[in-house]
Parts: sequence; C-alpha cells; structure tokens
Amino acid sequence: MNTRQLRHFLAVMDLGSLSAAAEQVHLSLPALSRSLRALEDVLRVPLFDREGRGLVPTTYAHAYAQRARRMVFDEKEAARELALMRAGELGPLAFGMGASLAHSLLAPMVMQLVTGAPGLRVRTMVQSSDVLFAALMREEIDFFVGDVRMGAHDPDVAVEPLHECGFAWTARAGHPLAGKRALQVADLARFPWVLSGYADEAVLRRLAQLYGLTQPLENHFAVDTTDPATVRAMMVDIDALVPGTDISTVIEVAAGQTVLLDVDPPLELELTLGILRRAGRTVVPAADRAFAIVRRFFADAQAQIASR
Repeated sequence: MNTRQLRHFLAVMDLGSLSAAAEQVHLSLPALSRSLRALEDVLRVPLFDREGRGLVPTTYAHAYAQRARRMVFDEKEAARELALMRAGELGPLAFGMGASLAHSLLAPMVMQLVTGAPGLRVRTMVQSSDVLFAALMREEIDFFVGDVRMGAHDPDVAVEPLHECGFAWTARAGHPLAGKRALQVADLARFPWVLSGYADEAVLRRLAQLYGLTQPLENHFAVDTTDPATVRAMMVDIDALVPGTDISTVIEVAAGQTVLLDVDPPLELELTLGILRRAGRTVVPAADRAFAIVRRFFADAQAQIASR
C-alpha cells in the first residue's frame, strides 16, 4: 500500500464516480480499477461494491476513509516540513479575514510581511468566517482571522482567541440621532439599516430578541453587504444605521467620522475574534510574523477602545 493508492481511493469516495476520479488523478479507468483492487488486496476487505458501471462504498470504505485522509495529510506535512527547512522565509503564504477587519488591517499587514521578506508571495482572501473556514479545511489558506466559534469544537483546528467584541449601533457623525439618549427601535426604524459582514444564526436570533423584531431578520435591513465602501456611502448619503463591532469602527470613531448611538437596550451580542489554523500543521516563518502583526493590531485596537 502507498499513498498514491490512498489518493485514488479518496478521489472515488469524494467524487462518487470512477470516471470523475480517474480524471482527477490522471489515470485511465482500467489503471484506477487496478489500483483500487490492489488496495483491497492489501487491506483484505472489499472497499466498493461493483453495481453495473458504478462503485458503491462499503462499510469498510466509510470506516477507513478518515484514517486514509490522515495518512495522506501526514505525508504531505512531512514533505512540507522539509521544504520549509530548505526555503527559510521564501515561499507562499495564504490567509484570510473578514471585510470589516480587512478595512483596517489587511493593507498594513501585507506591506509589513513583504517588506520583511521580499521573496515571500502573499495571497489573501476577504470573506465571511464561514467561507474562510471552508477554505482552511480545504487547505487553500494557511490561517484566517475571524469568529473563533468556527473551530471551537473541531480537533483539526487550532484556535487563538484575541478579542471579545463589543457591539453598538453606529451612524455617521452629525446624524440626526447622534447624541440622543436611550433611543428605541422605533427611532432606529426611521432610517435604513445595513447588515455588514458575517452574522450567524445565533447572533441574528439574539438581535431579534433584543428589539422584538420579526423573522426573518434580514427583512429589516435595506442592504446586506461585506463591502466597506458601500457601507460608508450609505451611512453618509442616506443616513443608514449599521450594527457593528467595536473593532470594525475603531478607526472611524477615533477619526470622528462615525459615532456610537445610545440605544436601549444596548446591542449585547457575543463574538470573539482570533486566529484559526490547522492543528499540527507547520507554518512558514512568515506566518509567525503575521500572527504577531495580528496580535499587535488587536492589542492596539483594544487600547483605543478602552480610551474612548
């Protein structure tokens, strides 16, 4: 048995088709069939039932698939470790974060990384935490900065919590509601609302409970977008209101562009941001520098939040 056979087996398991798997692993159908039969001979169990022209995974196949994935992963990891020892700080680094974080963190982070290691190739992904988590599990990115709940119960994910977010309703400076006390949801409803960034079902349910809003909650928002420029334009041009995290507004509030509204009840939601990466995976030296930049960003932001 070798990992080539395991890759062939997993391709059939994942794609559910012998022909599709053969195309993916660049083998002819007869060659792929021989590889599967050789693996069955080594394991001494049938992995697939042949039904017509198709293959149906047996109970043995389902039981073996997870261990096979681990063996393939471990082989890739062993080769990766050796490559890192040879390359030093050269090579690729891929990571992601949400749009609200990217607005203030991404550009300075990338510039620091490439300035410190000119041979480094950086690829970034700006997406919601659920999309980033899926990309992490497909090994398309090395890590992402986002909602730590995504990996809280997954043994294959290492989580480093960095910031427990506060939430508030926000508006442009000079908004008609700015400076008013104990605003009610009826006051907020006079203006369009913008949902910015990823919000899971638990957050949306809590938001509905706080303000007595009917479901689906998305119907109360004029726009749902992850684009900071669109959010800002709506706040400035049509007095839109945005429920957001303290970390997403820290720069605008400090610059006097955005104000926090005094709403009763306050926007009490739960969200912890941090670094999520694959457990047990060797990271390039540049990733350690990236982690340090992220930690410093949150520490500085928390100091600004505390000062206001």
